[in-house]
Amino acid sequence: MTKKLIATSLLVAALQVSCTDNFDALNTDPTRASSSAFDPNLLLPSAEYSYVNGAAGYNGPILFQAGWVQILASTSSGGANYYTNADKYVISGNTADYQQRSWNIEYQAASYMYEMQQLTAGNAARSNLNNIGAIMQIQALAYITDVYGDIPYTQALQAKTNAVTTPAYDTQQSVYTSMLSQLDKATAALNTSGDTPTNDAMSYKGDITKWKKYGYSLMLKLAMRLVKADATTAKTYAEKAAAGGVFTSSDDDAYVVADNANGYGNSNGQALTTLDDIYQVRWSKPLIDYLKNNSDPRLSIVAEVPPAGLTANQSGTSGGSTDASAQMGLPSGYDLNGGATDISKAPNYPGATGSGTNVTPIGNYSRPTVMYRNRNAPLFILTYAETELLLAEAATRGFNISGSAAQHYSNALVAGMQSLARYGGNTISSATATAYAAAHPLVASTALQQINTEYWATTGLMMNFTAAWNNWKRSGYPALTPVNYTGNFSNGQIPRRQPYPTSEATLNSNSYRTAIGNLSGGDTWSSRVWWDK
Repeated sequence: MTKKLIATSLLVAALQVSCTDNFDALNTDPTRASSSAFDPNLLLPSAEYSYVNGAAGYNGPILFQAGWVQILASTSSGGANYYTNADKYVISGNTADYQQRSWNIEYQAASYMYEMQQLTAGNAARSNLNNIGAIMQIQALAYITDVYGDIPYTQALQAKTNAVTTPAYDTQQSVYTSMLSQLDKATAALNTSGDTPTNDAMSYKGDITKWKKYGYSLMLKLAMRLVKADATTAKTYAEKAAAGGVFTSSDDDAYVVADNANGYGNSNGQALTTLDDIYQVRWSKPLIDYLKNNSDPRLSIVAEVPPAGLTANQSGTSGGSTDASAQMGLPSGYDLNGGATDISKAPNYPGATGSGTNVTPIGNYSRPTVMYRNRNAPLFILTYAETELLLAEAATRGFNISGSAAQHYSNALVAGMQSLARYGGNTISSATATAYAAAHPLVASTALQQINTEYWATTGLMMNFTAAWNNWKRSGYPALTPVNYTGNFSNGQIPRRQPYPTSEATLNSNSYRTAIGNLSGGDTWSSRVWWDK
């Protein structure tokens, strides 16, 4: 992937990072880049890596959504400690920077795709590449609107083509209407007899059949976001996606394999190999309790209790106990400060490990295993397990979906276990996964709770924290208890969006003011986006 990404640098170094930045001369000089002088295939890997990078690590999710939705927890505290943004909802020294990273990087990904579309427009020999560009642009813009709310959409990415540097914000409702329509058009237009992308860094490697499945699976995901805000549209597009052909096995999982040696590392792995993260970031109590209470085989794959003592707890290479019975999740909202919120005051506190100067109060709490610290691990976009859970919910809601809700749910349980093998750790056999699914069938009276709690766990264990958070906002499952830590920025409620980048208020002020006027509660962490009912 590295050579392909480097090859794009002369063209795309000036592509906008924020929708309000200007393009430089490279983007206004028609002699510098054209479809005849530059292969637009070279833009594809840059867009793919930008997308997954903007949805991972310190670019937002691991510092925000991972803790908000109680997948991870931390004993971090103090205004300068960056994990206070997460399970405590407390401003850190760099919160303003962190909150804008997803916006900037995802708009960068969208701009790569917009440029690729411009270079392939009207070229029948590159029709598939053009339509993949449309699908990936929608993917990036959907991520932005789900995190922030109303966004520049109709006028976005047009600094080069139409000199629009202060784009208007579109309402999220109109953005979703357009995205679903465009996604339908682009996915249907993919042709297995047409061109094959030559620089696809995603798991599909140019396979148009898989890209078509991805387009319809993304459509299903976006449609199901709307079940409370616009049930009619949700049903229409969920059924259209299912009929078009969504993922049918874990072989269809969409992900990008990182390449850390050449500067394209897994941002989650990078975060979890930082000293403070290795020590203080643990799996949450709700997640470990869920896995433990269900005797879930994933527990011994994903969690370890570090060896005793501070030194071992601060080491990323010291292997701990993966015995399922020993695992214990860290409750959210605690610290190491010795006061009322000190971890030693938590209910059922298990005690410290080590002795003398080599003691740690959090040594008995479970942390992610070494496979999550791999900077070359895959970064997941959308999986077969997620798709099956969405189909299970659609069927539960009475949508015209082939297959029963119970079968889709069972498929999801098996797939959620087997996809973990892509991290390179221990694997769960098909027989074990199938037996687990048989022992945990979908129950009609609790179906929505089961489906969406499993979605939370599955996406969380795949380090897809924003997906877990968005689905929690939409569904209300699992039932999570907010943290009311002193000085929090969300009035003691789990945050439901990220405020806009501070630069928008100064560089795109008129459009920004219109956007925040549409938010009940203003540009705050606790305001809800349109579909979040």
